[in-house]
Amino acid sequence: MIYILTNVCRLLLAAVFVLSGYVKAIDPLGTQYKIDDYLTAVGLSGYVSEWMTLFTAIVLAATEFALGIYMLFAIQRRLVSKLLMVLMSVMTLITLWVYFFNPVKDCGCFGDAIHLTNGQTLAKNIVLLLAAVVVVKWPLHMVRFVSKSNQWIVTNYTLLFIIVSSAWCLYTLPLFDFRPYHVGADLRKGMEIPPGAKQPQFETTFVLSKNGETREFTLENYPDSTWTFVDSKTVQTEEGYVPPIHDFSIEDPNNGDNITTEVLNRKGYTFLLISPFLEHADDTNFGAIDQIYEYAKRHNVPMMCLTASGDAAISRWQDLTGAEYPFYITDGTTLKTMIRSNPGLMLIKDGVVINKWSHNALPQLKRLDAPLEKQSIGQIDPASVTARITKVVLWFVLPLFLLTLADRLWTWTKWIKKQRRRNKLYTLLKIKRRKMRKKIVAGNWKMNLNLQEGLALAKEVNDALAADKPNCDVIICTPFIHLASVAGVLDSQLVGLGAENCADKEQGAYTGEVSAEMVKSTGAQYVILGHSERREYYNETPEILKEKVLLALKNGLKVIFCIGETLAEREANKQNEVVKAELEGSVFNLSAEEFANVIVAYEPIWAIGTGKTATAEQAEEIHAFIRSVIAEKYGNEVAENTSILYGGSAKPSNAPELFAKPNIDGGLIGGAALKCADFKGIIDAWKK
Repeated sequence: MIYILTNVCRLLLAAVFVLSGYVKAIDPLGTQYKIDDYLTAVGLSGYVSEWMTLFTAIVLAATEFALGIYMLFAIQRRLVSKLLMVLMSVMTLITLWVYFFNPVKDCGCFGDAIHLTNGQTLAKNIVLLLAAVVVVKWPLHMVRFVSKSNQWIVTNYTLLFIIVSSAWCLYTLPLFDFRPYHVGADLRKGMEIPPGAKQPQFETTFVLSKNGETREFTLENYPDSTWTFVDSKTVQTEEGYVPPIHDFSIEDPNNGDNITTEVLNRKGYTFLLISPFLEHADDTNFGAIDQIYEYAKRHNVPMMCLTASGDAAISRWQDLTGAEYPFYITDGTTLKTMIRSNPGLMLIKDGVVINKWSHNALPQLKRLDAPLEKQSIGQIDPASVTARITKVVLWFVLPLFLLTLADRLWTWTKWIKKQRRRNKLYTLLKIKRRKMRKKIVAGNWKMNLNLQEGLALAKEVNDALAADKPNCDVIICTPFIHLASVAGVLDSQLVGLGAENCADKEQGAYTGEVSAEMVKSTGAQYVILGHSERREYYNETPEILKEKVLLALKNGLKVIFCIGETLAEREANKQNEVVKAELEGSVFNLSAEEFANVIVAYEPIWAIGTGKTATAEQAEEIHAFIRSVIAEKYGNEVAENTSILYGGSAKPSNAPELFAKPNIDGGLIGGAALKCADFKGIIDAWKK
């Protein structure tokens, strides 16, 4: 669940940051204007240079886009997650301020592509901040799309692509235009208000000067031509439906006439040279502009310059460039929205935007030797958007896709080869580990044999093994009364000694109980715990057995821990669930080092003392499952080094077949351990 949540949050952050960064990057001037709005809101607009705000706009866009791509590809997961967390924290604080104090109408998160209210922006940022918290907490849960060794390609190519994109769009025009003045837009329809919609009210104020006096006028009290135009601004005085184009107005500075309708309703082409402020306009290509004007005159195409500058700036421009085209006044913000170039050229026909050019990419004169109707620049290119999307795909999306595909194929191939080597190695190691893993035959005398009989049997087993060395470890587990005496007749190098039980208490008033410490003091090295008979007859619970195991290990005893299912559980196919639960309930609380002193004994309860025996295949299947459960808990190495014994009516006749299975490491023998010949026959199965 955490894995899915982390990757969902990662993809959400990546998508938002890639979109946000890209729309800012391809419109660096628009991003700069939004930064100017924020600086104005805090009273710092006059203290930061235009170059600094433009540089900040490009860096901000590149940072957002790059972080989004890095998050998508899970590059530098910890670092990128923390950077996104910091960025989202700052952005959320800013949008809190914007929401409560409303210094700007639109945060500009997605440039002109998507407009959000301040409330929507705050909600969006809170969601993204929570997503950032998730990826910061679990950064390594993010899946890599490209291997670590190839991530430098994505890192550098992303930065190169986005910076070049910003530079190109700054030099020419934004690759994608989301503003209401885009190519193909009908400016008249953009200004329409649907029938019945409440109409907002606007007021345009003109700042004029005369004889050293500066005053503001509206259209109602506009003065005579003896006044000199200084500035103009349009403000909304009453809320209502706001059409996409609501502030486009063309004023004649000579008489104050509004010629907007005349220009937009004119049949045929019109060139609009747009310069928000001529004081800051680039005059590098004024020659090309003048040539276009000459062409326009030859073909009776009107050309006018729209600007928010006053007479002084207009006169300066005319003197500098020799401009003969007329100048008209339009709101500066509107002009900045119309075209991201100062100056820029727009061609309209019947009120529809046909084409737009930056002053750096004006149409050449050789292409203007025929009427516009017969030239490509005089027609809207229906494939322009598709062509631009194709360019982005070919230059960025496709290379990264091919890199990802190649990297994944390479990684997959490498993984396959590694798996093959590992399987070969695993097979060799498995054989080797099986040889290294202790082979054990342990006898469980249960409540049989008096002291004299027990001593005799122990001595007989010891002598038999002394005469014919075993190929495995041998253990006999006796009742408590035998332990000290039997320890005296056994060669500990040949036969280990174990108890059949121990108490779950260290010491105290527990009449009839024998503690692990007492067992250890007799010379015993092992103890059987969890036997089905103890569970069934004496109600030993997993918690009781857990205490016994801990005390046995604490006192230096190795534990033979028994698990197994009843006949009903086997018939219900619940044997796997049962053995797993018994391990988890009593021994999986141990550390890997402690678990190394545990020998697992699987005893199918339905096969103990009944004469029934699980087939070798059944025994191998459950033994393999037990080893896999141990591997899940402690890892493959611990699992491979754990001896797992079979404890279900093993006899000399079936022991060789059982012991031949790779996951059966010996047996916990009941009735057959009470006769030396039978016990020795099972031990000798390891020699076959």
